[in-house]
Amino acid sequence: MNDTANPKHITIIGAGLAGALLATLLARRGWEVDVYEKRGDPRLKGYQGGRSINLALAERGRHALRLAGADDAVMAQAVMMRGRMVHFLDGRTDLQRYGRDDSEVIWSVHRGELNLILLQIAEDAGAQLHFHRGLQSVDFDGRLAVFHDDRDDSAHEIVFDSLVGADGAGSALRGAMKQAVELGERTEFLGHSYKELEIPPSPDGGFSIEPNALHIWPRGRYMCIALPNDERTFTVTLFLPNEGDPSFETVRNGADARALFERDFADAVPLIPQLEQDFERNPAGLLATLYLDRWHLDDRAVLLGDAAHAMVPFHGQGMNCAFEDCVALAERLLADDDRAAAFAAFQAERLPSARAIQAMALENYLEMRDRVDNDDYLLQRALEHELAERHPERFMPRYAMVTFHRMPYEVAYARGLQQRELLVELTRGHDSLASLDWPAVDALVRERLSPLPADE
Repeated sequence: MNDTANPKHITIIGAGLAGALLATLLARRGWEVDVYEKRGDPRLKGYQGGRSINLALAERGRHALRLAGADDAVMAQAVMMRGRMVHFLDGRTDLQRYGRDDSEVIWSVHRGELNLILLQIAEDAGAQLHFHRGLQSVDFDGRLAVFHDDRDDSAHEIVFDSLVGADGAGSALRGAMKQAVELGERTEFLGHSYKELEIPPSPDGGFSIEPNALHIWPRGRYMCIALPNDERTFTVTLFLPNEGDPSFETVRNGADARALFERDFADAVPLIPQLEQDFERNPAGLLATLYLDRWHLDDRAVLLGDAAHAMVPFHGQGMNCAFEDCVALAERLLADDDRAAAFAAFQAERLPSARAIQAMALENYLEMRDRVDNDDYLLQRALEHELAERHPERFMPRYAMVTFHRMPYEVAYARGLQQRELLVELTRGHDSLASLDWPAVDALVRERLSPLPADE
């Protein structure tokens, strides 16, 4: 049994990205932190994830890494992505920059490498890491948690002060909490799934296609994307509906996948030599959004990251949002000795943000697969960039608000809706920016949009 006499002791369930980061943030401030993970130590046995191996790191995530002293180590492994490289059906490509210049980019990071870095930094900060400890049951009244060791089928009981669920979308802690309190849980499945494939290095050992971009093959109801890795490969993800044609109902095996690619992603075919094998070997992943109305059980348990608000991956913000959760929870715990109050304040601060980015992630799927090659969208996007140049204090693309800044997600979401209405209104009836009445445009921007809030 653990001794929890230290008033600043906390028990974290899950040693993934969020669990390891939170452990570091608290351990560096003098907390006694125990982290329990159902899998073995990936530093010993290699990374064995079932999740997408590529993640997009943005400013929110980098801010959290800087606070944990992890940014330099992570950035040494990261690959810059300047924008979306759109692959049209006719073979043309077009780089749509994310930001104004190379100061506004995102970074492709390998989930496994990132996890290894964060685990080591957490341990170096003083956190105690316990592997092969899957949460089996929780007695909240007695503050006892039982963990299962998959190596010998043994059970291990610990006493806790508070549990933090950083154990992902299938959270065991959330399952235990549901037995004690109504969380208002609901899951909405997207009706689409994904398969991962790989583009290997070119014969000379370099990247086969432009490395500093997120590649997209948008095809209406479905799409392919590819993210670069530091070992000169690309992780390719095929997103298809679960039903219809084409879908995972009609594309069932490697031969079906090759036929689909030759028809709809022809320029990608020579890049993926193991297309059939990758398709048949890798499982299809589900896409869903998890909503909870409640994230905590008084002072005894709290959820964060995917355990509280799993989202679809189309804004590249799942990890960044989880890291922001870690910073917010650590700040609340450091500021208030009353953990029930700290957990409640954390939920009040972060739940609206989570709902906003969940909505934006769903919207971004429609944009990525169906709009990035659309003439109306391209004209609105051109105007968006022009207005950001002309009125930097009032107009900022929503993508920039979400990705390059740290204003609350809900502020970026509301502001984005307001700006989108303006873009649609101003481009209606035009096929070029040259025909716009710029004095009238400038006046409307000043009338409709208040000055932007500063980053926190």
